[in-house]
Amino acid sequence: MDFEPSAVAADYTKRMREFLEEKVLPAEAGYEAWRAQRRGTPQEWDLPPVVEELKAEARSRGLWNLFLPAVSGLSNLDYAPVAEVSGWSPVIAPEAINCQAPDTGNMETLHLFGTPQQKARWLEPLLAGQIRSAFAMTEPDVASSDATNVRTTIRREGDEYVISGTKWWISGAADSRCTIFIVMGKTDPDAPTHRQQSMVLVPRDTPGLEIKRHLPTFGYQDQHGHSELEFHDVRVPVENLLGEEGGGFAIAQARLGPGRIHHCMRLIGMAERAIDLMVRRARERVAFGRPLADQGVVREQIAQSRIEVEQARLLVLKTAWLIDKAGAKGAATEIAAIKAVCPRMACDVLDRAIQIHGGGGMSDDFPLAYFYTWARALRLADGPDEVHLRSVARQEIGRH
Repeated sequence: MDFEPSAVAADYTKRMREFLEEKVLPAEAGYEAWRAQRRGTPQEWDLPPVVEELKAEARSRGLWNLFLPAVSGLSNLDYAPVAEVSGWSPVIAPEAINCQAPDTGNMETLHLFGTPQQKARWLEPLLAGQIRSAFAMTEPDVASSDATNVRTTIRREGDEYVISGTKWWISGAADSRCTIFIVMGKTDPDAPTHRQQSMVLVPRDTPGLEIKRHLPTFGYQDQHGHSELEFHDVRVPVENLLGEEGGGFAIAQARLGPGRIHHCMRLIGMAERAIDLMVRRARERVAFGRPLADQGVVREQIAQSRIEVEQARLLVLKTAWLIDKAGAKGAATEIAAIKAVCPRMACDVLDRAIQIHGGGGMSDDFPLAYFYTWARALRLADGPDEVHLRSVARQEIGRH
C-alpha cells in the first residue's frame, strides 16, 4: 500500500487548501450572521447568498464534483485529502464544491442505477448544483440501522406506485432547493428478507408528501434541516422506480461505501481544525502564571489528539485504497471500522479542545460546540457504532 498522494491529488488538495483559507474561512462569520438574523422565521432555511458566490468561485478553480470518480477522474484515495480539507469548514466548504451529503450519495446512486430519463431530470441538475436532494430511509418506529426493518410500503397499482409511511431525520428536507427524495420502502413483504425493499424517486411537490417538522440536533438547526416526513398514499409513476423491484437493500449498501470515506475524512478535517484551535489557545491563554501550553496535562491532551488523528487517517486512507482496488464489498470490514473509529476520535479531540477553551469552547465564539454536535450525530447517522462494530466482529470471528 502506498498512500503518497499522486501528483493530481496533491494539486487538488493544494488548491482546495488555498480556496479554504482565501475564501471559505473568511466567509464563515458572515454566513452565521446572516442565518442568525433569520433564526425562528420562515426564512430560517434559506441559503445565505455567500454560498452561491463560493460555488461560482469553486467552479472557476476547477473544484467541483470531485467526489465522483466517473466525473472528476479522481480515485477515492485521491479525493480523500480534499474531503479532509473541506472538513475544516463542514457547514460551508462541502457545498461550495458540490460535495455535500446527502447529495453525494444520491448522485452516486443515480449515476449507478438511474435510467437515462432519471439522470437527465435529476442527476444533471444535482451535478450542476442547481437543486438538492434527500435520502428517506430512517423511520421513527423501527431500528432503521437494519434497512430490512423499514415499514413504509410501496405498492404497485397499475402504472403507479403508492407510498405510505413515516420517515424522520431526513437530512436536507428543510431546504426548499431539495426537490427530489429517494425513498426506501417495502414492495414485497413476502419476498426473501433482502429482496423486500425497493427505492423510488418522489418529487417534493408530489401530493400526499407532508413535511411535518424539522428536528434540531442538540438544539442546533442547520441550514438544510433534518425533517420528519409523512407519505399519505403518495403516487408516482412506475418510471420512478430506481433500479429494479427488490433491489433497494443492495442499492443502499452500494450507496454507503464511498460516502463513509467522505464523512470520515471530513471528521478528520474537523479534528485537525480542533487541534489547530487548541494549540493556539494553549499558547495564548495564561493560567496560574504561565501559558496553558506549559501545563503537562494540556500537552498530554494535545499529544493524544495528534496520535488519534494520525491513526484514524491511516485507516481511512487504507480503506479508500481498498475500495479503489476491490470495490466497496472488498473493503466492507474497513468501511465499518472507520465509521466506528472516526466519529469517536473526532468527539474525543473536540472534547479536549472545548476543555482547553473553557467556557468559550461551549459558546458560538468558536466552532467547537457545533463541530462536536455534528461529530456526535455521526455516531448514529449511516448506522450506529454498535452496528459497525458488530460487522467487524463478525468478519473477525469468521476468519477463525
